[in-house]
Amino acid sequence: MATRPDFETKGKYKIFFGLSNEFTICYNDTKPIANSYWQAVNPSMKKMPIFMTQLSVLIAFTRVLILIFRPLRQPRFFSEILAGILLGPSALGVIAWVSTEINPFEGGLFLETMGNVGITFYMFLVGLEMDFTPIRKIGKTALSIAIAGIILPIIAGAGLHYLLRLEQKTKPAPEMGVFFWSIALGVTSFPDLARILSDLKLMYTDLGKTALTAAVVSDLSCWFLLVGTISLINGSQKLDVAIPIMVGMTIFWFMMRPFISRTVKQISAASKESSTSDKHVYFVLVLVLLCGYITELCGAHSIFGAFMLGLMIPSGEFGTTIMEKIEDYVVGILLPPTFLITGMRTNFVYIFADFSVVMVLLIVLLACSAKIVSTLLVCLYFKCPKRDSLALGVLMNTKGVLALIILNEGRSMKGFDQQTFTWIIAAILFMTIIIGPVVSLTHKSARHMKQYYRRNLEKSKPDAPLRVLACVHSTRNLSGLINLLQISNATRKSPIIVFAAHLVELAGRASAMIIFHDKSNTDDTGNNATREKAEAEQIVSAFESFESDNHAATVQPLTAVSPYGSMHEDISNFALDKFANIILIPFHKQPNVVGGWTDENLQHKQVNQNLLASAPCSIGLLVDRGLTSTFSRESQNGKRECRIAMLFIEGPDDREALAYAWRMAGTPRLILTVVRFLPGKDVSELTDNVEEDDESGIFTAMFEREKQKQLDDDYLNEFSFRTMHDQSIAYIEKKVNSGDQIVSTISSVYNDFDLYVVGRGHGRTSPLTSGLSNWSDCPELGPLGETLVSTDFESPASLLVVQQSAPLPTGSKKIKSSAPSKGRFGNSAVETFVNHRRSYDD
Repeated sequence: MATRPDFETKGKYKIFFGLSNEFTICYNDTKPIANSYWQAVNPSMKKMPIFMTQLSVLIAFTRVLILIFRPLRQPRFFSEILAGILLGPSALGVIAWVSTEINPFEGGLFLETMGNVGITFYMFLVGLEMDFTPIRKIGKTALSIAIAGIILPIIAGAGLHYLLRLEQKTKPAPEMGVFFWSIALGVTSFPDLARILSDLKLMYTDLGKTALTAAVVSDLSCWFLLVGTISLINGSQKLDVAIPIMVGMTIFWFMMRPFISRTVKQISAASKESSTSDKHVYFVLVLVLLCGYITELCGAHSIFGAFMLGLMIPSGEFGTTIMEKIEDYVVGILLPPTFLITGMRTNFVYIFADFSVVMVLLIVLLACSAKIVSTLLVCLYFKCPKRDSLALGVLMNTKGVLALIILNEGRSMKGFDQQTFTWIIAAILFMTIIIGPVVSLTHKSARHMKQYYRRNLEKSKPDAPLRVLACVHSTRNLSGLINLLQISNATRKSPIIVFAAHLVELAGRASAMIIFHDKSNTDDTGNNATREKAEAEQIVSAFESFESDNHAATVQPLTAVSPYGSMHEDISNFALDKFANIILIPFHKQPNVVGGWTDENLQHKQVNQNLLASAPCSIGLLVDRGLTSTFSRESQNGKRECRIAMLFIEGPDDREALAYAWRMAGTPRLILTVVRFLPGKDVSELTDNVEEDDESGIFTAMFEREKQKQLDDDYLNEFSFRTMHDQSIAYIEKKVNSGDQIVSTISSVYNDFDLYVVGRGHGRTSPLTSGLSNWSDCPELGPLGETLVSTDFESPASLLVVQQSAPLPTGSKKIKSSAPSKGRFGNSAVETFVNHRRSYDD
């Protein structure tokens, strides 16, 4: 057990340890003398080079640590706080050169000043990003988790504090420390939690929305308690001083909020046809400092004024513009000094001084487990799944920057000594370390995923709802996709639930997002009319019109903002969480008037290919060549009809395509023709590219082919038996010997259809299509699909290429059928979390 000496020498500094939470530093300093009332050397000019050196070294350390720990699923916050600790007395700070040249004690005051400026602007951004909407729509589970996550950690923090007072015989811990212990354990850092959920692609799942909603309540409650604590301490622990301070800040809120809201609306109206002026942003930045100054005059910290100002600014394009202009600078430049201050106040060298190892580890463990235990108890009471309960408990234990602000404020007010401060920093590090691995284990492992993968139409019950995730990139994808949904036979017995996702590339932000559009909210279109917003509104309006025309269809419009490189992960996770049966995506090319193709988008092509490789459910790739116009074809009796051909060869993808076409067949005035191509006598058998000397592989391939052939026969026999008396459905079998015969048969006999439905045939090589796959420009269409697109028919027809869900790496084939009637956390639907900064798209 390490003991602390009476004094310590580091370079030119001699450090005398006094009371438990303070020490004295002595050093020699040379000051030039001038015959004036002013100092000969400007203090800021003397301290600024020190600060710039500290900032540069800290940022460099942080970037290196981020590269090291990112593969280990550690968030950026872990690397930032670890960089500060490494530069502090726990590691490199013991070197005399580092303590005198990089972290000299005389630069500490300037560093803390810049740190306060950084956290002031950071708290403004936190308030700007936070929204009260989840609180107004919060469910019982999220509210109970938030309340229990505040009460139990507060009790645990108070208990740990008084346990320390009993153990510290000579100099008990300060009484005011109980407030900071309790608040630090009770807070959940909303911004860091949102960033972690975004990195794990869980922000828009029921788990993520419940965690974020509970975090908003937890944060607001803890900040209210912190305001009261600081006001009470600054008021010499007298309620007659603290209460007027709280009342004054409340009056400040209600006086300023209408003024801020009216000002922002005027700015938005002035910038209706042009971008927001920089002078408006500068005005808000000055207002941040002014609000911080006012709350300092009230006896509270400047961070509360900045936080309140962020909450006052209403949602809209103006708030988004502010975020985009200053977020990187605040987080990347102004905030890092806070991590260095935290590291310099932390000393792991004396973490066990005057205490047993068991006592210290017990305190750290109890501090880490309070929030997890409270969340688990609530989730078990509401009978939530144990796996989700554990993940939610770990997520609610996210501390982040907000916890550091509380701890540093407590340290400045001597609510912690250096040793107890180090303990709780160690607890925060441990809490942060376990978040990524635990959540990945519970919600990203193959063992967990196999319960939800391979949801498809082939195995669905006939009366089960069809849950569709329909994706569009722009309004050009709308007509064909909506008309495909219209002929998907939505009935009261088997309704269609559509999640209409507008896919938008993420630009200029650190985290992806999904915005759920509130159909009942028509006021938020406001005056911020932009081209992007108009397109989003047109997409939402089109899907809502589809819903109003189809009483058995339900539509939930949303916008997915994500980088193209990881957009498929967001789509897959959302489909997984919503138990989608099929994802409908548009082809990356657009047809032109002469039957060719134009406007090829390679980024959209990459998204499609990534989805086909990793989607947890079936996928339908729509090649729209005028499905809207052909849908209005007139039949002999004068009524509209739609002619669909389903071309069946073999395999699970073709069975899935037949299942979707079979569902369409129930649509009035729709004619379905199913053509099965059977191998003729001259077809040579294939062994799926197995080496000739691999005898076991050949037998395995033959067995798998026979198994799939049996499944094809059984499914087609069931189809033909059930539809034998349906006059709108025709089933035909054709024997062919090659892919060329398939193409010639389609061109000569089956060339007058509005829509072709085919299976992609992914992962399989059929002897009937082997000649078609020798060259491939669009492998996502499959050999037959690509041939149909490139073949000249009498009239260009649309094409739907269907693929069953991508298999898990483990090869598991367990199936979990349709969506449950209730969410995983007991509510019929977890209230949607709407990101405040993008709600103007609603």
